[in-house]
Amino acid sequence: MKPPTGKRFSVRERLISFRFAFKGIATAIRTQHNFRIHIAILALVITSGFVFGISPTEWCIVLLASALVLGLEMINTALEFMVDMISPEYHEKAGAIKDISAASVLIAALIAATCGIIIFSKYILESFSL
Repeated sequence: MKPPTGKRFSVRERLISFRFAFKGIATAIRTQHNFRIHIAILALVITSGFVFGISPTEWCIVLLASALVLGLEMINTALEFMVDMISPEYHEKAGAIKDISAASVLIAALIAATCGIIIFSKYILESFSL
């Protein structure tokens, strides 16, 4: 059975297609201040994870929460680019799309921060106790 495109599966082509994903990451880093802030916070969190020796389960939670925030930030960016292309002049619904998309990042970031506080607070408190 052939794939719907009629092309045969190629591992080489799949590997080459990763180039587009990396190009997207580079675009987000280059153009989005909030994405760079999230990356800086992630670097701090990863460093803290190594310093405090968090558990494998805690690592999973931290990394999944971080991936959710970064992924939503990139989807938000893509939606903003698309809305700006489709509706260069202000339109109420276009603004609502951008606001709702940004709100999804905010919600994920708040929940990720809450997870971080829950995970790291015990390690921070232990480091200050005698």
